[in-house]
Amino acid sequence: MSLDRPYLTGLNAAQTDAVLQTNGPLLILAGAGSGKTRVITHRIVHLIHSGVHPENILAVTFTNKAAREMRERVQSLIHKYPPSERSVIDAYPTVTTFHALGVRLLKEFHNHLGLPRHFVIYDRSDSLRAVKQALETAGYNPKDFEPKKLLARLSRAKGDGLKCSDFSQTAETFPDQVAAKVWENYEKILHAEKALDFDDLLLRPLALLRENEAIRETLQKRYTHLHIDEYQDTNEVQFAIAQSLCGPAKNICVVGDIDQNIYSWRGANIKNVLQFERNFSNARTIILEENYRSTQTIIAVANEVIAKNKNRIPKVAYTSNEAGEPISLYVAMTGTDEAEYIALTTKQLIADGRKPSEVAVLYRTNFQSRALEEAFLNQGVPYQLLGTKFYDRKEIKDALSYLRLALNPSSLTDLARIINEPARGIGKVTLLKILEGRRGELVGATLEKVSRFDTMMQDIAAAARTKPLSETITFIIKRTGIEAELKKSGTEDDLSRLENLRELVTLASRYDELDPEVGVEQLLEIAALQSDQDELKDKTELDAARLMTIHAAKGLEFPVVFITGLEEGLFPHERLDDATIDQEEERRLFYVALTRASTKIYLTYAHLRTIYGSQRVNVPSSFLNEISREHIQNENPAGRGNSGYETTIFLD
Repeated sequence: MSLDRPYLTGLNAAQTDAVLQTNGPLLILAGAGSGKTRVITHRIVHLIHSGVHPENILAVTFTNKAAREMRERVQSLIHKYPPSERSVIDAYPTVTTFHALGVRLLKEFHNHLGLPRHFVIYDRSDSLRAVKQALETAGYNPKDFEPKKLLARLSRAKGDGLKCSDFSQTAETFPDQVAAKVWENYEKILHAEKALDFDDLLLRPLALLRENEAIRETLQKRYTHLHIDEYQDTNEVQFAIAQSLCGPAKNICVVGDIDQNIYSWRGANIKNVLQFERNFSNARTIILEENYRSTQTIIAVANEVIAKNKNRIPKVAYTSNEAGEPISLYVAMTGTDEAEYIALTTKQLIADGRKPSEVAVLYRTNFQSRALEEAFLNQGVPYQLLGTKFYDRKEIKDALSYLRLALNPSSLTDLARIINEPARGIGKVTLLKILEGRRGELVGATLEKVSRFDTMMQDIAAAARTKPLSETITFIIKRTGIEAELKKSGTEDDLSRLENLRELVTLASRYDELDPEVGVEQLLEIAALQSDQDELKDKTELDAARLMTIHAAKGLEFPVVFITGLEEGLFPHERLDDATIDQEEERRLFYVALTRASTKIYLTYAHLRTIYGSQRVNVPSSFLNEISREHIQNENPAGRGNSGYETTIFLD
């Protein structure tokens, strides 16, 4: 390290090499816990010190939480190692998610797309409602064609970069023909409401980049140096956006780990990593193999497991950390027994000095959380379940619907949601007339009720355009009658909902310094793009054990991790649609679970488990046989259970 590059202090040789490689395409293969975020952030600082203006640097990742943490680290490093030019110090790189970048571009170039600036972003429930409506319009019964599966089919097609017209032309099977017709009607609903769904936030910006050369060149000049984190999770559209943003110099740096590719079911394409050197000529590859997170035992077990996969670029993680404890294995008789063991062990860990927030319990599928919640409640162990998101709560969605409708009166979804919430005596027949554009048929008391609603919405729109955002949210809660309704009920649940609304006011106050309409846009964007990890409270806010799926845990780390339900058919997971198990992806998921832990891992499975009302006799997961016995410590009491590699069944 030279004296003029103090930001290189503490980096190992491979990390330093990656930071200093600033020109042309670069692939960084970063194993779990290898300091990839450190490399990206220090590389950005090095670019700034090398003369690249911060506004020309773009870093993209996948979750709001990851983007926020990376942004904070970049800004902290810039202040710690300030460049010489004052104008540079006062500017920051753009660090965002793919979807937030899409929203940014859609708002900037909305006129080119025929969109209003205040377009609506559909969440999943909005999309499901619209797909069901599209099904019925096409003459099909939603009971015959499940809307959830159709929405997943459309989402996957959009993630592959297909438009409705492309899909229709290739639809040969009857189910695909149904999906094509539904998609066509679905797009009409979106267009009428001036709305975009989650996939459109990527598909529409890609079309803009591909079809408008002037805009593409403008953005290539704006973002001369591009970074993409978690590159193994990119789908076809995200890859195409990255390609389109690259200018002639191809200054693109991607960081990924094939061994953590666990999202193929939602379109993530592992080939984007495997074929990086083919897609970007003269690319360089740097491998980060030193793990700074986990003990030698955890690294050895993770290496053993992932080495069984064939579709990967070979790398072997190593660490200078201590050997650490062996992996504990508990063989439960039932799923309830398994949950009680985990809760009791967590309770003991806390008694021995562990903070509750240092413990994570991971499971393959959501249904496993029920027994775990009951056990943690029974034992009085504080926990946080990653489940219903704050912005998905009914009262929050109601308040935000008022806000969206005030600025976009075309949003029939929001109108239908809140016109009679709380009750105003506006019935379904009246609502149908309004939705169908037949307001002229309304008379008498009905017309008066609707007119009062219209006046109220005008008042909310005026507030949204002129008042600080927290005042607007407070105004909505009072003016709409939501607060009075919840207070009138007085039940514990309704008072809890009122507390949630007050929390929304607190969150809104973060945007009070912005122009009112910009503040509204940013709050609605955050609500629409929220991920499961955004619900995680900082350990100072909520000191509780975390219960979550392995998919939700990706990118997180904890001293102690329980990996539950290690049974054949559950993990590796046997899908209900009879699709073949992707053994390699399931093994990658197990690898991700193992590498979340820094200090201690507990593995558990149950001989008997009730699934969908039926009790099932289980065989231990094949993944357990991939771990050397020298790393396993049996946690079953003497005379009960075994090493976990046999299949003895105990019955009362």
